Amino acid sequence: MRYLIIGAGAVGGVLGGRLAEAGHEVVLVARGAQYEALRTGGLRLVTPEGTRVHRLPVVDRPEAIDLTPDDVLVLAVKTQDSTAALDAWSVRPVAGGGTAGERLPLVCAQNGVESERLALRRFRRVYGMCVWLPATFVEPGEVAAAGTPLTGILYLGRYPTGTDGTARLIAADLEQAKLLAPVVPDVMRWKYGKLLSNLANAIEAVTGSLAGQPASELFERAFAEGRVVLAAAGIDPVSREEEAEARAGRIRFEPFDGSPRGGGSSWQSLSRGTGTIEADFLNGEIVLLGRLHGIPTPVNEVLRRTANAFARERREAGSMSLAALVALVDAETS
Repeated sequence: MRYLIIGAGAVGGVLGGRLAEAGHEVVLVARGAQYEALRTGGLRLVTPEGTRVHRLPVVDRPEAIDLTPDDVLVLAVKTQDSTAALDAWSVRPVAGGGTAGERLPLVCAQNGVESERLALRRFRRVYGMCVWLPATFVEPGEVAAAGTPLTGILYLGRYPTGTDGTARLIAADLEQAKLLAPVVPDVMRWKYGKLLSNLANAIEAVTGSLAGQPASELFERAFAEGRVVLAAAGIDPVSREEEAEARAGRIRFEPFDGSPRGGGSSWQSLSRGTGTIEADFLNGEIVLLGRLHGIPTPVNEVLRRTANAFARERREAGSMSLAALVALVDAETS
C-alpha cells in the first residue's frame, strides 16, 4: 500500500518518516512553508537514534498526484482543517474508476472525535486512530519524536465500530516502523479517553506549563466536567488506568539535549502563529455535549475561548500567567 499523509506536520511527518524507514511507499502532503521546505530539503526526522533526512515525494494539493486503488489516505491535519481537506480529496478520481471517497480507506490520525463524523459524510471507509505520539513540529522541514523504545502507540479501528482486513494490514505496516498499532473494535472509546487528556492542551498553550499543583487542579476541574458530560451522553471512554496500562514500559521520553519536553500540539500551533487552534474540538467538544445535555461546562468554555483568542490575535504561546487563567475560570464559575 502507498500512504498519502495529508498534513505532514508533527504527527503526519513522524508517521511518514517512520513508514518510509520501514520500506513503505509514502507521499507527503503539505502547504506553504512546510511544502517548500520538504520539497527542497527533504523531511528531517529527529529521534533518539539520531537525525535522518528523507527525500520523499511531496505535493501541495490533490490535483498534483494520481490516485491508485492501493492508496491509503492518512488525515493528519488539525480538525479545524478537516472539512477543506476532506472535500478536496474525497472527489479525486482513482485509477480504474470511482472516487477516493467511494474506494479508498481514510484514517483519521487526529486529536478529538469530530473528524470521523465529517469523514463518513464523504468517505465510505473511515478508520479512527487514537494517537499517543510525542512529536514536535515548530520549524519547517523538521519534525521530532522523543518516544522510545516505541515512537508511538496508535489504536486503530473502523468508524463507528469494528475491524477489518485493511485495518490489520495498516497496523502491520505501522508495527514495522517502531509504532505499536493495536486493532480494536471500539476505537472511539480510546479517542474519547484521549480527548479527556487533551483538555489540558489549552492550559499548556496559553500558560506554557502543566507543572505544579495549580495547573493540575485546573486540569482536574476541566476533566471532571468532561467525565460528567460524557456520562450524560452515554459515552464510556477508556479510564486513566487503562491508558496507563496500555502505555506502561512502551514509551518513555528521551529529550535530545537534556532539556524538558516542548509543548504539545496546541502550544505548537500558537508557536508557529498559524492563527488557528484545535480548542473548539477539544474543550469545545465538552462544551457542545454540555449544551446538548443541559450541563454547564464553564471551565472548558473559558479554556476554549481563551485559547481561540490567543490563536486569533497571534499572541505568544505561554504568555498568560496561570494565576490569570485561573482567575478567568473562577470568575465564570462564581
